[in-house]
Amino acid sequence: MDKNLKHMEKITKSSGNIFADIGLVHPDRLLARAQVMARVAQIIKERGLTQKEAAKLLGLPQSKVSCLLSGKLSLFSLDHLFELLNILDRDVEIIIKPKTRREKFATTHVLMAGAV
Repeated sequence: MDKNLKHMEKITKSSGNIFADIGLVHPDRLLARAQVMARVAQIIKERGLTQKEAAKLLGLPQSKVSCLLSGKLSLFSLDHLFELLNILDRDVEIIIKPKTRREKFATTHVLMAGAV
């Protein structure tokens, strides 16, 4: 047997939520925030804005825009990300409904409408 094969790591298929896969608390909330953050970053890129231009538009320091574009989740609440989407001319709609009987737990999901 090849020496290198002994050191191979086990590969596990993702559940679709990396935050759940690595065992973080409230993975659905983290995934929702990451998806919203990614959408904000996508809109900034689609508009061809520099970090400086985005900072001025969003009322943020350029360093915070850099953190936004690099996905630093801990620096942005979902509420703040919704505000940024509004500044970027996007409506945010929140739907609250009872969980279905099939669902073991109530969850948080983000559904994104088409780009730009």
